[in-house]
Amino acid sequence: MNPRYILYTNLVINDIILLTMFTLIQLLSYIVFTLNVSLCIALILVAVASSINSPLTLALMAIECYIAVCFPLRHTQVCTVRKTYAAIGTIWLLSALYILSDLFAALASESPEFFQSNLFCFADAVFRQPYRKKKIEISNIVLMVLVWLILFYTYFKILSAARAAAHDAKKARNTVLLHGFQLLLCMLTYVYYVIVKGLLMLFPRGIRDIRFSVTILVHVLPRLISPVIYGLRDKTFRKYLKTHLFCTTNTETRPQKTT
Repeated sequence: MNPRYILYTNLVINDIILLTMFTLIQLLSYIVFTLNVSLCIALILVAVASSINSPLTLALMAIECYIAVCFPLRHTQVCTVRKTYAAIGTIWLLSALYILSDLFAALASESPEFFQSNLFCFADAVFRQPYRKKKIEISNIVLMVLVWLILFYTYFKILSAARAAAHDAKKARNTVLLHGFQLLLCMLTYVYYVIVKGLLMLFPRGIRDIRFSVTILVHVLPRLISPVIYGLRDKTFRKYLKTHLFCTTNTETRPQKTT
């Protein structure tokens, strides 16, 4: 029932979905080389929507920390469970609209035979509209600038509150710094095609191996590192992790019996 943990759970679930989609795309492309266009589009839609969700969720988590530290008396009124779920739903809606515009453009411009054909599964091969690259560049810039502005604003506001030597304020400041680190990891996604094109110039025949290796480096590793770092530093997560990992009983985590 804690909004902070609801947002963190959404971040983890989102990363799981993203990793699953990218893994399916890479494995299927590596094994069979080409995929049906309709199947490829379905996988790409979910993967792209999930990749947009991560930085927006980090921004929400930073705002929640800011409200908790700077407006502690209003935190329970502003950051309710219902509003948290509404914010998460809005993020998913915006992410879906971002990629659905490419789908609608493809449905309007491509022939029915195209969706029944097979090709090497990546976004540029499926969505071939000439304006798409420019749209991606502008959208990524706007998204990153917006999220970074939120992180910087919340960090300096929390920093000013931390000068009062409040322990919770200092912890929140470090949490926002961690969000910035996670955002840097998310931004590796935007250099994916640059790395792939550079390696293809050196190894033109190794497209499958290059795409698989770069996907592991750019998409998989950052998504595995950031939730682990964020989760293990939280006392509540560590407490329950020790209890369930080592099959021990903790009086703080064990449900109390009622009479």
